[in-house]
Amino acid sequence: MATYIVLMGMQGAGKGTQAAALSQKLSLPHITTGGLFRAMDGQDSDLAREIQAIMARGDLVPDATTIEVVRQRLTKPDAANGAIFDGFPRTLPQAEALDHLLAELGSRVALVPLLTLDRQEAIERISARWECTLDPTHVYNLNTNPPKVAGICDIDGAPLRQRPDDTPEAAAKRIDTFFEKTAPLLDYYRARGLVHEVNAAQPIEAVSAALFHLIEVSKNA
Repeated sequence: MATYIVLMGMQGAGKGTQAAALSQKLSLPHITTGGLFRAMDGQDSDLAREIQAIMARGDLVPDATTIEVVRQRLTKPDAANGAIFDGFPRTLPQAEALDHLLAELGSRVALVPLLTLDRQEAIERISARWECTLDPTHVYNLNTNPPKVAGICDIDGAPLRQRPDDTPEAAAKRIDTFFEKTAPLLDYYRARGLVHEVNAAQPIEAVSAALFHLIEVSKNA
């Protein structure tokens, strides 16, 4: 059976970093809805135009539209053996819809690792985070993973920027929203025994090792 993993955790817990590591080690695509929406910029399809219009207005993409974008992504050959979901699902309706999608593919969510971190530490991590202006997947932390040259991306030499929602005040609000919106989602997965907590305050390599171990155990369960 394919391995579909839903990686969860508050902002600043390192989901993006760990999802990228899992993707590389397991040869599974790292799927984020933000990445899927950005990939539709410039595409000429009814769904792409709908996404472009919603984002141009600054509105949230409705669950039904988000699910359709994910459905199309899961039909790609590289997702046949599974995927690492990062930041999706965000709501209980999205989680239920994902279950239906995977059931159609003859599969299911195999594991929901929850990266745990102290709230204040998460705020400090987020506030120190900067991203590449050319490719926002190139992310740095000024405290733990600074660029080699201040303000410049190591990979493509583009300037770095701090997102407006990465200020301490905005970060605190996002974390509070995470707990408010995600509690029902965690209960949904806990009821099926899929949630396993991993201490995200550990070094990156230790968190990765713990996640790899969880995945191996779940495969043999």
